[in-house]
Amino acid sequence: MSRRPILVDCDTGIDDALALAYLLAEPSVEIVGVTTVSGNTDAARAAANTLSLFELAGEDDIPVAIGAHDFRARAYAGGAPHVHGDDGLGGIALSAAARAHDARAAVELIDHLASRHPDLTVLALGPLTNLAAYAEAPGVARFDRLVVMGGAFAHSGNVTAWAEANIHNDPEAAALVFAQDWDTTLVPLDVTMTQTLDAADLVRLEAIPGALPQALARMLPTYLDFYARVFPGRRCALHDPLAAMVAAGALRGVSVASGHVDVRLERGERGRTVSGSGSETQRWVRAMEGCAVEVLLDRLESREWPA
Repeated sequence: MSRRPILVDCDTGIDDALALAYLLAEPSVEIVGVTTVSGNTDAARAAANTLSLFELAGEDDIPVAIGAHDFRARAYAGGAPHVHGDDGLGGIALSAAARAHDARAAVELIDHLASRHPDLTVLALGPLTNLAAYAEAPGVARFDRLVVMGGAFAHSGNVTAWAEANIHNDPEAAALVFAQDWDTTLVPLDVTMTQTLDAADLVRLEAIPGALPQALARMLPTYLDFYARVFPGRRCALHDPLAAMVAAGALRGVSVASGHVDVRLERGERGRTVSGSGSETQRWVRAMEGCAVEVLLDRLESREWPA
């Protein structure tokens, strides 16, 4: 079976780390590159985090390029240490990777991989700053499809009453990306807030041998601590892993709503996503069957990880 190539554009915090680990263990896909953007942490730290995670997994040939530090309309003003820890990974102090990041700019790496892989999926797990730059770059290759963790439609936002964090951080970039005719699927809070990992799941993760699963288990308590103010009981949302599973086609009963996505830029509703009239290229996931954490843990248990 051929594996679908995926480029991950991320702001590597805790749920990004879970998504990357899932994709490394998912047999139907292959991560062919990573580009980083500021969000949960700054773009350079996100690249360092990604390289450290890949080193734990024994992956030493996936290029990781640093993308935009600042957003289109404002400077990056810091990440979300109250959610992801000061280092973006729960403060577990991973050792720096032996290899350096790729010297190419994010747009260059995306173009290279889209040219090499006509069936490339771009999975965006952070603000869409890099993808907006790609939309404006002349002569770049077209990738096959885009899957975005972002937005909120029937669900309330997690930064304001309306806005989800990835869109809110750079709504101008999101508006530009959604103005393209790219085949785009959004995985919004409407579904990511319904799929959670709890304390019992953490115990199961802690039992998986290998350096990467053990690092994930050490960073997750920080994430669970933050979500204690959101959910009853000790559990956290699976935002980025769920988007990764949608990109991989690993979930059953996924229901989507088709419609062009507009992003509000006005002050009172800044970052709000609104689904407009029918669209042949844009859709958002509104419901799904099954249990995402079971898929995640099953995949992590199925791979033999380096110690």
